[in-house]
Amino acid sequence: MHLSPTLAWLLDAAAATASADRLLAELGAHLIADGLPLVGGTLTLDVPHPLIARRTWLWRAESAEVIEALGFAPGAFAPAPLAGATTDAGQRWLTGLAAGRIHEDLIGAGPDAPSLAWIGPRAFTSAEAAELQQAARFAAAPLAAIGARATLMAALEAYLGRRSTARVLNAPLRRNVGETIQAALLFADLRGFTVLSDNNPPALVIAALDAWFDRIAGSVHVFGGEVLKFIGDGILAIFPVTDSAPRAACDAALRAVAAVRTGMAHLDGERRAQGLPPLPFGVALHLGEMFWGNIGAANRLDFTAIGPAVNLVSRLEGLCRPLGRTVLISGTLAEQIDANLISLGMHELRGIASPCAVFTLPED
Repeated sequence: MHLSPTLAWLLDAAAATASADRLLAELGAHLIADGLPLVGGTLTLDVPHPLIARRTWLWRAESAEVIEALGFAPGAFAPAPLAGATTDAGQRWLTGLAAGRIHEDLIGAGPDAPSLAWIGPRAFTSAEAAELQQAARFAAAPLAAIGARATLMAALEAYLGRRSTARVLNAPLRRNVGETIQAALLFADLRGFTVLSDNNPPALVIAALDAWFDRIAGSVHVFGGEVLKFIGDGILAIFPVTDSAPRAACDAALRAVAAVRTGMAHLDGERRAQGLPPLPFGVALHLGEMFWGNIGAANRLDFTAIGPAVNLVSRLEGLCRPLGRTVLISGTLAEQIDANLISLGMHELRGIASPCAVFTLPED
């Protein structure tokens, strides 16, 4: 059977394309090379994600550039979007590019099937429309492969974080595979969570936890850190040191803490207005080395961090309540920052051999 260059590419090579946006751009370029008069195109694809429901990529032939329109999942940032809202945005964008009529093909069955849409400077002829339809049929397999990779990536990033996901995907799935890195570590948890969970229905407890994690994880991510673990009501995050310059990582961790304090103060105000108690918390910062990699049973692994630095930061956070402080900073990290710190002296930490110099921030 004779195949056009576009169909041959879709059959033989397109599945290896790195991402959906590149597939759209390369498919458009192949179709133009085959003589199709294209001005632009869109690809809409469902990719499981905690925040994003549907993604539409928009390709402009003149510049070969691809941009993206997102449809957010219900409850992420806005009410549930109308069905087809992202696709409609793509169609409006195509209509603004050229005077031709939009040609759209669904790839597979069902309301969530991927779709390819194209527009030219004029209406497509029946022969051109047939070529586009055939290309959509041949695109089903590479899109399935790309969708599977995107789903795996989205799932791993949702549970592990972006940096950890990259490490997992680029290393063997075996125990003791990892590396020793230096990082600014952040450990935090809520105070009085046991009382909160014992005296309230699960839905209220989960809502409080989600609100707390939104503030602290959001702050960590904004300043370049990564959440490694949610541990009950606690969180372990890292700000890896790059280029052997720990000051930048320590400053980023401190800025994240400042953002957490601001966010939690706002949240507590909202909770008081609703007749709910505030959510006091403690957070500790430390700088040190840790093993970052695979640990676990032979056939059940965890990608995590262990080492003396992890132990110290968790023990340091445990001093927040007895010292009556929200933020505690180890002397090791304090040496790397220029912030106005208050010394709280040397303190013994449970399970840590040497006393630790402890500092804090002004509470106001």
